[in-house]
Amino acid sequence: MYWLMRSFPITGTSAANRRPFSLPDNIRLLTDLLHMRKLFNILASVMIAILLTGCGGGGDSAAPNTPDPGFPISSRPYQLKIPANYDPGSPTALIVLLHGYSSNSNEVANYFGLIKAADSQGFLLAYPDGTIDSRGNRYWNGTDACCAFDPDPADDVSYLTSVMDDIAAKYNVDPNRIYFVGHSNGAFMSNRMACEHSSRIAAIVTLAGMQWNDPRLCPTTKPVSVLHIHGDLDDTIFFDGGNVFGTLSPSAFDSTATWAAKDGCTGNLIDLPPNIDLESVITGDETRVQRYTGCPAGIDVELWTITGGSHIPTFSTNIADLIWNFLSTHPKP
Repeated sequence: MYWLMRSFPITGTSAANRRPFSLPDNIRLLTDLLHMRKLFNILASVMIAILLTGCGGGGDSAAPNTPDPGFPISSRPYQLKIPANYDPGSPTALIVLLHGYSSNSNEVANYFGLIKAADSQGFLLAYPDGTIDSRGNRYWNGTDACCAFDPDPADDVSYLTSVMDDIAAKYNVDPNRIYFVGHSNGAFMSNRMACEHSSRIAAIVTLAGMQWNDPRLCPTTKPVSVLHIHGDLDDTIFFDGGNVFGTLSPSAFDSTATWAAKDGCTGNLIDLPPNIDLESVITGDETRVQRYTGCPAGIDVELWTITGGSHIPTFSTNIADLIWNFLSTHPKP
């Protein structure tokens, strides 16, 4: 197993794309909420580990699922997990994983369990960090709804494009299997990358993050498969959309409808029973699975609604396998 860290310079957007910051109280609230929820999930994981130990389930003695320090870095690093079975002669899928506001690459990689999945499933996993804003929080310059609150946000589209280019120059990346996965602010950024690089990105999986408010700002040229996962009781990025930290955010339904329209789907959003169990703190099979009909061959747009779900679900199943199952079955047609 290997981890690499590489870096790129930080650049800014033009003045025409700058948005003034005017919501310090809301941003502090967002940061506090996310930190509290991360602490809750950490404590829950510790309790589960204690219970498993008490029941005799000690697990194996493998190294912890944390990144290697890697090589010396400068301004903008990214970490790259190379699967143990990587074959330079075989085209390999690439997943770019993006963290949420105030989080970081290590947290989101461990949250989704994708580092271990990279070995078991044989894909390259890049997990970069956003830049730090004036409040000391890492962020991505995603869509108009989230979360570039400073007046001169970083040009993350160019940065992430450079990450893809750098990996493709050094490894045998399958050009038909480049994917993005993101949570919250990282989900907004994944939507933006798919909009601006639809000819290159085959599919995205987003948790608690939306599309652009104005679909005209999503200049797709090729269809992209999308799996949008969202808790209907998310009180950070509202499932039904509306005012999120002073800016308008579309709903989960609007976001998937935009993708369906961009992809050329001609049908409706229909249920795909039965429900599935994603959330461990909610009893039963709480997640409703829906998909648009009439999409082009090889393209799917799905909405998974966690009934009673929050902004940071505590997954009851191996979410990494579900993510990979969707992505791996949706290469570029």
